[in-house]
Amino acid sequence: MKKTLIALLAMLATTAHADEGMWTLYNLPNAVFETMKMEGYQLSYDKLYQADDAIMKSVVNFSGYCSGVVVSPDGLVFTNHHCGFEAIRSHSTVEHDYMLKGFYAKTYEEELPNKDMFVSFMVDQKDVTDQVLTADFNAMTTEQRDHYLDSLENVWSKDVKAKDSTLRLELKPFYEGNRYFATTYRDFRDLRLVFAIPKSMGKFGGETDNWMWPRQTCDFSVFRIYCDPKTGGPADYSKDNVPYHPQHWARISDEGYKEGSFSMTMGYPGSTSRYLSSYGIRERYAGNAIRAQVRGVKQQVMKRHMDQSEAVRIKYDSKYAQSSNYWKNSIGMNKCIDSIGLISQKRQFEQQLRQWQDSTGLFQGQLSFSDMDQFYTKRLKSSEAYMYFIETFRRTDELSRRALLIHNGVSPKGHGKRQHYTFKDNRDTWDYDTDREILGTLLRNYREHVTDRHYLPPFFQTIDEDFGGDCQRYADYLYGKSKLMKNGKRLYMNKKSFLKDPGVQFGLQLTNLQADLQAEFALVHDSIDLQERLLCAAKLRMEEDMPHYSDANFTMRMSYGQVKEYKIGGRPSGYRTTAPSLVAKMKKGDSIEDYRVEPEMLTLMQGAGDMPLCFLTTNDITGGNSGSPMFDGQNRLIGLAFDGNWDSLSSDIFFDSDLARCIGVDIRYVLFMMDKWGHADRLINEMKGK
Repeated sequence: MKKTLIALLAMLATTAHADEGMWTLYNLPNAVFETMKMEGYQLSYDKLYQADDAIMKSVVNFSGYCSGVVVSPDGLVFTNHHCGFEAIRSHSTVEHDYMLKGFYAKTYEEELPNKDMFVSFMVDQKDVTDQVLTADFNAMTTEQRDHYLDSLENVWSKDVKAKDSTLRLELKPFYEGNRYFATTYRDFRDLRLVFAIPKSMGKFGGETDNWMWPRQTCDFSVFRIYCDPKTGGPADYSKDNVPYHPQHWARISDEGYKEGSFSMTMGYPGSTSRYLSSYGIRERYAGNAIRAQVRGVKQQVMKRHMDQSEAVRIKYDSKYAQSSNYWKNSIGMNKCIDSIGLISQKRQFEQQLRQWQDSTGLFQGQLSFSDMDQFYTKRLKSSEAYMYFIETFRRTDELSRRALLIHNGVSPKGHGKRQHYTFKDNRDTWDYDTDREILGTLLRNYREHVTDRHYLPPFFQTIDEDFGGDCQRYADYLYGKSKLMKNGKRLYMNKKSFLKDPGVQFGLQLTNLQADLQAEFALVHDSIDLQERLLCAAKLRMEEDMPHYSDANFTMRMSYGQVKEYKIGGRPSGYRTTAPSLVAKMKKGDSIEDYRVEPEMLTLMQGAGDMPLCFLTTNDITGGNSGSPMFDGQNRLIGLAFDGNWDSLSSDIFFDSDLARCIGVDIRYVLFMMDKWGHADRLINEMKGK
């Protein structure tokens, strides 16, 4: 009877979820694991999570924004090229342009340290819901909850560190705050760049191919973990540190795969919202449109300046890539929301939930869809204005960054009227003329699209009265006159002259507007948060016989599936690409900039035969999964995940099993480039244990 029930549950999981799911490992539902075995996983559960050689012990959080995998006994880490892009950029100069020419450290001594980069190994995870969700907690406001959770996390972290000083603990909500998990990590802070191929291959296809299939991008880079030579544990950078010897590392498969082969990803997906209400999706849709519009305007300015100067290109390559990635994602997500009628689908499900409420009496008087609609409608204008604010003034230009920072978060030195702050000289990361034009362009764009004067800072009146309505003249004035832009100059923050500075005034007005927007949000935020949490709880209760995973929150997750193509308009996509398809695109380089490569790369790939390059799987991924290892049924590495596909960009809020695909770079392509282009024999031999 028990075996029959397990089989039935496995079938139910397959039917209900297909390959959907970002599963936590410590409490993986048995029905899910049984389905994995039916689809081709060949090892026992302890090889996933519990054993000394459990594969999760080779997977890392890469610097808090990507994933990676340890592939050698001496701490080599594979991640995506775009995950290592900023590190590669930071070491590049016009004379030594590692982005354009690539990089290979032939000795340990040549491996390059990276400021503020790290990898984290997950050590343990447990459900602490009963310790968090007390009666007092449930009565708290969102702000009070946040404060309480921070305090609880600090207390538990101290307990963990008392037992092992190299550990830290994170407390995070799961299932929209209906459950809480505590996860323990060990961070290694000395991470060095070892190998990077030229940008022409690591980002082959650029924005032309981003989120698209077929792909031929060789999206990988190689780093190494260093540790304390005495303890073998984490340590800040030191020239005396030595390569780390991990407890376990992933072995590489040379057998490849075929269509239908089992595939498993493991990594750190950043954020999904699949429990989100139809009203929340409606708000997300509006925000996507704003993000795409503002970033499109900004990127035009960046691209023009980058094309005119190699020095500017080096400074902005990473910024442009980060901006354009979710510019295109926002466009694609809205396209998918429209094409599949997602909001309508969600409303139909919510109607089913209402009927279930009526028939069972559960959540009556608590979950109210009409209230949820009213709450979201009430904050519609402020949410749109806030999105314009964020996309215009946050992480866009250096003056806005400094203007906001000086009022929010700097730690001045000195006392009384001598209290001061000095901005460090970081001109290697931005360009004066480019940034000035970006600010002027975005100010003009903000005014054109935010028509409610309630959301216009007072400096727009200054622009009208003193600069003839010319936003660019005002931006030029700020950059030329504000002491914020005088590198190394002390800003005395308690002197009258401080608030007279035009850049400081600019930042103060932005800070005040941001506070007003946040206050408007706060009027209904707690109510929306409660309704969304109840919606998730009601869904879990209504479907309690089915396994459910929590939305992604940058904790380790596993996804299983198969190598598999998909169909659009009845046409098959194919499940992999091979070298001839790359050569064909390279030959279009004269007319398509994103397909332009060095002559040696064309020659190299012309001699590669039918070598596989990239492949599709049904694995469930999102942002943060970049660099996630892709394993076969024996925990052997077959590739690195680096993208989703254009036809399912709504998967952050809805998983379509017919269309959703994970795009990975084949590990054989990676090794080919390391061997034939990089001649990295020492690294290849290291991975083989030689």
